[in-house]
Amino acid sequence: MSIVSLDISKLNISSSFSSHITKLSTLVNVSIQENSFYGEFPPEIHKLQSLKYLNISNNMFSGNLSWEFNNLKELEVLDIYNNGFNGSLPKNVTQMLKLKHLNFGGNYFNGKIPTSYGEMKELNFLSLAGNDLSGEIPSELGNLTSLEYLYLGYFNQFDGGIPNEFGKLYKLDTLFLQKNQLTGSIPPELGNLSRLTALDLSLNNLTGGIPNEFSNLQELSLLNLFINKFHGEIPDFISELPKLEVLKLWRNNFTGVIPSKLGPIPIQLAQIHILNHLNVSWNHLNQSLPKELGVLKGLTSADFSHNNFSGSIPEGGQLSTFKSTCFEGNSQLCGYESNPCKISSTNVLESQQKNSSRNGFRGKFKLVFALALLLCSLVFAIFAIIKSRKSRRRSHSNSWKLTAFQKMEYGSEEIVSCIKESNVIGKGGAGVVYKGTMPNGDEIAVKKLLGINNGSSSHQDNGFSAEIKTLGRIRHRYIVRLVAFCSNKETNLLVYDYMENGSLGEVLHGKRGEFLKWDVRLKIAVEAAKGLCYLHHDCSPLIIHRDVKSNNILLNSEFEAHVADFGLAKFMQDNGNSECMSSIAGSYGYIAPEYAYTLKVDEKSDVYSFGVVLLELITGKRPVGDFEEEGLDIVQWTKMKTNWNKDMVIKILDERLPQIPLDEAKQMFFVAMLCVHEHSVERPTMREVVEMLAQAK
Repeated sequence: MSIVSLDISKLNISSSFSSHITKLSTLVNVSIQENSFYGEFPPEIHKLQSLKYLNISNNMFSGNLSWEFNNLKELEVLDIYNNGFNGSLPKNVTQMLKLKHLNFGGNYFNGKIPTSYGEMKELNFLSLAGNDLSGEIPSELGNLTSLEYLYLGYFNQFDGGIPNEFGKLYKLDTLFLQKNQLTGSIPPELGNLSRLTALDLSLNNLTGGIPNEFSNLQELSLLNLFINKFHGEIPDFISELPKLEVLKLWRNNFTGVIPSKLGPIPIQLAQIHILNHLNVSWNHLNQSLPKELGVLKGLTSADFSHNNFSGSIPEGGQLSTFKSTCFEGNSQLCGYESNPCKISSTNVLESQQKNSSRNGFRGKFKLVFALALLLCSLVFAIFAIIKSRKSRRRSHSNSWKLTAFQKMEYGSEEIVSCIKESNVIGKGGAGVVYKGTMPNGDEIAVKKLLGINNGSSSHQDNGFSAEIKTLGRIRHRYIVRLVAFCSNKETNLLVYDYMENGSLGEVLHGKRGEFLKWDVRLKIAVEAAKGLCYLHHDCSPLIIHRDVKSNNILLNSEFEAHVADFGLAKFMQDNGNSECMSSIAGSYGYIAPEYAYTLKVDEKSDVYSFGVVLLELITGKRPVGDFEEEGLDIVQWTKMKTNWNKDMVIKILDERLPQIPLDEAKQMFFVAMLCVHEHSVERPTMREVVEMLAQAK
């Protein structure tokens, strides 16, 4: 019997990979991805001449890629993403004439892209991202007319311009060239790519404006041009891009030279009702924000900060829910929390004139006023009756139901007695936390949940009670234990084990941060990763945290890390306290970029957020607000400082730490960069994160 397929992926295997595989000469499919295979991958793989599919991604293979590719005539898919291969890109890969999918991303290849790569006419997927490649991008890649996905960004150092020949890639769906050193203007020929849905040219040195030919990109849903040197107007043809969901133009030199009837931000921009992520911060835009922006109900993320806007923020709609940070840096703009609009003398005069013009009509409304007064009296009477009835039911309404998840020596009365202002030890988006000491001496933390309509006894429970019971069954060394759930018709209380040293965020960014030595930080990283790994891989069904952040990693008396508040975010409602993002996706500075255009969270969203926590541990900085380069978050700041080179981690290390083993810091930094990869499919799993962090110790 001949064997045609070998699939041992995702089995957590840690070993070298035997060359005996070549004895299975009839193999067509080899899938060993997402394990921990290490060492050199057997170059004898070329003996499997029937092979069509080879996926060895997300392992720890290393060495040069000196395979005899010319013998793999049938190979259609070759994926070696996220390993440790190095040296130059192999040229003989072009001799695999049937190759359709080639992923060399996430390795350590250096040098230039061979011009012969433009000869692989069957390719529909090519990724060379996340390496150390340099030189100009060869124009010959424009000959890959079957190409649908092209990834050349991150860690690479390509210079020169974007080849005009890319305008011939008519089937292209995704073009990502971000985080290189590209110069020049955007080729207008890119406007020929009518099937393009995602274009990312961010973090380069590109100049000029947005080509008018981009009006042809009717399928475009993502356009990232941030951190370049673009200038000129934001073109009004943006309104002709009906599928645009994400528009990031921040930190450029766009100005308000747009015709005044459109406004410096075109009114058409507000007519893209599908738009949910808009960032035009750190430009030179002026005049007022179009009132039409207020009707974009799908807008979950917006940033207008650090421009020259004036006037007031449009009332109503989503804009009123964003934090002040989304509007600050516009000295003439008012109407947000930290800069409310004031009534000027001109406003007062206009108001007086309007009042004067109405004096002649006041008599006509006296009768209406009297009727309104009578109606109000009736309303108050009805309200008093309803209030009286409610008060008669209050004793029943306030009866507490206690669900215990372990043996307890106290009850709901003792738990509820903790809810007083003097016991508050923390406040956050999920609720207020109180410390309590029970009669038997047990110390507990009681979280009073906010943003959930009524208590769990309500008929509008929406699965909350069932979810809490699921969370209550979880027991893991590095997860905060949910002891009990206490509720009535108005309030939900969660009872947890008390963590003596508070949250990682409080310690790291407070006065005690200097005492959090490197070995403790690395230990915390590993422990928190293990807690998240348990939620993702050992719970059935898996549990997505949804709000991973340093404030949700708690420390006990021994500074042992415990993951907290897992699974609660999806029940939080928007109380008007959202920052520049929707509250159900996480906390500002930790939210994975794909949420802006998918509105979905999964385990890879948690991985991104955990990567931000790792960067906090390395740098000692908060996710936002701690950087001289205004408008940057910790991920973008780190990328700019290190150029995605782990050897440059010394530039970002927390200055409060006296001595750090550089090898350990480099490894943690490497893991962090993988976690915060902009594309979720490229991020490791939490199981892989645990394994990679363990290598740093």
